Amino acid sequence: MGLLSNLKGNAGVVSPEKLETDYGQLLAEEEVIEIGFHVFRDIFVFTNYRLMLVDVQGLTGKKVEYLSIPYSKITKFSIETAGHFDSDAELKIWIGSDPEPLEKEFKKKVNIYDVQKVLATYVLK
Repeated sequence: MGLLSNLKGNAGVVSPEKLETDYGQLLAEEEVIEIGFHVFRDIFVFTNYRLMLVDVQGLTGKKVEYLSIPYSKITKFSIETAGHFDSDAELKIWIGSDPEPLEKEFKKKVNIYDVQKVLATYVLK
């Protein structure tokens, strides 16, 4: 997969091998992890079927929420790049008919354009 293999060298990108070790038990049969992005303590995992958001919660990080979003349910998405005084970029994803988007902030170590490119690859098929 040429597009995704070009992104693997960027800071904030998590290798499919590491993700498979950590989250392989969550995968369906024939589901393959393509790439992931580390965002603060959370992880965005892109598979061939869905986007999984791994939300590490609490002070100890022992509580974890796993949100699965089939690509077919993502109706639109947007990115907002960081400015001179705001070092965070932002991703918004609208799911189904929900009028409120899911919002995540990204520090500069994750290239927001890479996240957008992966989303476009799967959502716009």
